[in-house]
Amino acid sequence: MKKWTLIIDVAKCHDCNNCFLACKDEFYENDFPPFSLAQPRHGQRWMDILIKERGQYPKVDVSYLPKPCMHCDDAPCIKAANDGAVYKREDGIVIIDPVKAKGHKDLVKSCPYGAIWWNEEKNVPQKCTLCVHLLEEGWKEPRCVQACPTGALKVLYMEDTELEQIVKEEGLEVYHPEFQAKPRVYYKNLYRFTKCFIAGSVAFQDTDECAEGAKVTLYQDSKQIAETVTDNYGDFKFDDLEDNAHYEVEVAYSGYEEKSLTVELKESMNVGTIFL
Repeated sequence: MKKWTLIIDVAKCHDCNNCFLACKDEFYENDFPPFSLAQPRHGQRWMDILIKERGQYPKVDVSYLPKPCMHCDDAPCIKAANDGAVYKREDGIVIIDPVKAKGHKDLVKSCPYGAIWWNEEKNVPQKCTLCVHLLEEGWKEPRCVQACPTGALKVLYMEDTELEQIVKEEGLEVYHPEFQAKPRVYYKNLYRFTKCFIAGSVAFQDTDECAEGAKVTLYQDSKQIAETVTDNYGDFKFDDLEDNAHYEVEVAYSGYEEKSLTVELKESMNVGTIFL
């Protein structure tokens, strides 16, 4: 059975909010029975965009993580619902029945991702439906994917065996795997939101110039885990690192004494300038 899956590339999201606006345009003042009632004008973000700033000046980066309903295969909201108020379709899409779920405000708290919203006026919990009403009309993608200008959002409709191969080949991950909800939303370059980096610069003490081409090696527990070369500004960066870990940074350049630096990484860190 083919199922729908959403792929989100964190590296390509620029927080333009086109996905959010397209969703609001589609669902504000529009009922799509039996899948959804109209969104309120304010207060709900069925495609919510989280922001993460990492590092310290001047080595800082910002990443954005679009967060819709995860359409989980083991959805906590379905377990919390009664009488089919929340159900999963054969194509993988999770739907909150707007009639059966009426008055069930407790369903909002059932989602560990915080992807369910409460409509006070209509007295019903609501969330992303993956524009199922459009997909049933033959659309190839929901409005959020259609509106994304950078290609950060992509939707797939395929067998799970095919999806598993793509997940492996592209290094896709789920957000908060510890929830064990088996989400059908996968992320590429998720490390930019969930992991840490070590960055810095290398310069020559005698000339006070940038050390372009210096070899920088990263060790963890005395084991080499990465190696890079400084750019023309003498800068280097190691990313996709675990926090609360011990690292050693070693810098080498022909004709100069090697330098090493111990880093106790609690969050993304700019180690400053290392002089040779």
